[in-house]
Amino acid sequence: MVPTKKRGQNFVIDANTVRRIVRAAGVGEDDVVLEVGPGLGSLTLALLEQVRHVVAIEVDGRLAAALPATIASYAPERAGDVDVVHADAMQVLELPGPAPTALVANLPYNISVPVLLHLLEHVPTIERGLVMVQAEVADRLTAGPGSKTYGVPSLKAAWYADVRPAGRVGRTVFWPAPNVDSGLVAWTQHDPPAGADRRRTFAVIDAAFAQRRKTLRAALATLAGGAERAEAALVAAGVSPQERGEQLDLAAFVAIAGALGDDVATSR
Repeated sequence: MVPTKKRGQNFVIDANTVRRIVRAAGVGEDDVVLEVGPGLGSLTLALLEQVRHVVAIEVDGRLAAALPATIASYAPERAGDVDVVHADAMQVLELPGPAPTALVANLPYNISVPVLLHLLEHVPTIERGLVMVQAEVADRLTAGPGSKTYGVPSLKAAWYADVRPAGRVGRTVFWPAPNVDSGLVAWTQHDPPAGADRRRTFAVIDAAFAQRRKTLRAALATLAGGAERAEAALVAAGVSPQERGEQLDLAAFVAIAGALGDDVATSR
């Protein structure tokens, strides 16, 4: 078994680290946990010490085939409590077994944000979770308005959940050791903003941060069909046209999307 950079494979090989992740996730004996990228199975085994069931999605056929044997060797009494799904997590819309209540995973760093957002959208039974991602990505996911790291990941994650930092993880607990430190990100699901359109709001967020230095009047001009229409929508939403996206919270973007209405191209 040789890890591949293409799939962002850096496996956790430290027992204390995987148990720390499970503790920080706050999962218990009633939980069904969705795990993405179980790899060699170290986090899977730690989860089985605490939870009722694990659904593990693994894109690498070698690893997906080996995981049941790993469970049978190290936790034979729990072998029936793991469903292994050989699939790309970005393509998964349905899962076998009981509905997941939590997501706990060491996400592949090269696709961590898209995978997280995809699962939050398509597996609505997830109530809470914790993921390990590149430290820089953890900062972006948990940043607030006005921060240099605040942007698209921060806002889109906030649509689904209350997101918070949950600690740092060093490089030495991985095989192979990555060139960056890692961060833990925890969250608790909440209802989306009442009456808001997700695709429309996300299109506004994407446009606002496509060129961070531009004012919102300029940044949203193409999306709105002109700078004047963008300005009118911003004023209607109670936002200064000279403001920049990094200063606004999710509620402000929802208001802008609502003011723009059908002028927003929701295909983005």
